[in-house]
Amino acid sequence: MDYTYQDIAKMIDHSLLNPTLTQDALEEGIRLALDYDAASVCILPYYLKRCADLLRGSDVRASTTIGFPHGGHTTAIKVAEAEQALADGGEELDMVVNISQVLSGNWDYVAQDIRAVTEVTHAAGQKVKVIFENCYLNDDQKLMLCKICGEIGVDWVKTSTGYGSGGATDEDLKLMRAHVPASVQVKAAGGVRTLDRLLEVRALGVTRCGATRTAGILDEAKARLGL
Repeated sequence: MDYTYQDIAKMIDHSLLNPTLTQDALEEGIRLALDYDAASVCILPYYLKRCADLLRGSDVRASTTIGFPHGGHTTAIKVAEAEQALADGGEELDMVVNISQVLSGNWDYVAQDIRAVTEVTHAAGQKVKVIFENCYLNDDQKLMLCKICGEIGVDWVKTSTGYGSGGATDEDLKLMRAHVPASVQVKAAGGVRTLDRLLEVRALGVTRCGATRTAGILDEAKARLGL
């Protein structure tokens, strides 16, 4: 094995974003992430403050989404969402690009949108993941987003929301890793449901994965490691 339990656990952002999750389910999910020592909990925005309170003092970060899932919010609203999330204790913010503007080729708008959220988040000492939603994009559009994100200095580029028509593919992960600076990490979302798949994307340079099947993945890691 070329990994420890912590190596694997700290790749997982435990996703609690399904709009039908009840308050009890959100509470249970936060505690699961704590029990398994995941990297973060990415939770519905309205529950972020409670999530951050429960995670305080642990090594599990509180995170939420901005402009989710379609990216079509105005920049002002995305910034307001980011400011609220930061006030509520958010440490990592997963923002969706304006997909409509990407497909329209309005790159100045796209860059300004990403920059505005990144600046307010970095000013608070926290981190940003930028979601491309690759299933709707061609390679030229993905490459331009990589260039913009590298120039702005975001913390992660991320394949997908998990709510589009497709998730993380090897081809997209290779493209993203090859075309952002080493300082920008890559997150896979959508379709990482097993330890074997997580190990596959890890080998491609992925450092984070969005997952709902956190317990299954990490139970398998414990079993293989004899823990």
